[in-house]
Amino acid sequence: MKVRFESSPREVATMSTAMLREQFLVGEIFKEGEINWVYSHYDRVMIGGAIPLGNSIALQSFEGLKATYFLERRELGIINIGGNGSVVVDGQRMDIQKLGCVYVGRGSKEVVFESVNSEDPAVYYLLSAPAHASYPTRHYSKEDAAPATVGSQETSNLRTIYKYIHQEGLQSCQLVMGLTVLSPGSVWNTMPAHVHDRRMEAYCYFDVAEGQRVMHLMGEPSETRHIWVENRQAVISPPWSIHSGCGTSNYSFIWGMAGENKDYTDMDMVAIPDLR
Repeated sequence: MKVRFESSPREVATMSTAMLREQFLVGEIFKEGEINWVYSHYDRVMIGGAIPLGNSIALQSFEGLKATYFLERRELGIINIGGNGSVVVDGQRMDIQKLGCVYVGRGSKEVVFESVNSEDPAVYYLLSAPAHASYPTRHYSKEDAAPATVGSQETSNLRTIYKYIHQEGLQSCQLVMGLTVLSPGSVWNTMPAHVHDRRMEAYCYFDVAEGQRVMHLMGEPSETRHIWVENRQAVISPPWSIHSGCGTSNYSFIWGMAGENKDYTDMDMVAIPDLR
């Protein structure tokens, strides 16, 4: 588990490219046969990944959490971006296909990740936040998420949004989580941009084609910065920062938030002409 501390807008405005990447890019989430975590001091969210191969992988706690087991005071969102797999929570097995989601409530003691086929393993993206209440562990397929198509080809942002953990979906203490799939020919996400001072956010980009990249935009609307992102990498977004992206080809990304509320529409919009 690695730790990332907070940065103020003033600090970020002076950072070099290398410093931005060191502070906000989560470059090595997914390693075969392992669970990896980054602990962010933005709302104490943990960003992780797991790729089980021939053997299952069990979720373990860390000394830094000062917890008997990982979810003693936390909740967990899981989205599979790889092959078919299963998540077993306290003996309850849930089969999860690509783009499926599992929410695991506070107090769950044993979480085990499995792949059906080690040649095409499941790839689990993990997002965890502190929780003061317990909610039922549940599974959603991508069809359960009531996918909605928004944007247009004319503005290069035709995309399908899948909302999993939010006020009208899977219930949680404070996690909000879902994903967006851009159509071929579309490259822009979350434009017009927005901020929400009440919640931090993290993006995990996936299905980025070989040799392609996504330019993730961040920073204050009047002082934007950018980070180039590869396939299966994530970016931490502070509450005061925009979070948008433009790819050299179409791609998909998982968005996840934690903070003051679970209202998906809680956004402070930024007009495109106001960006600098």
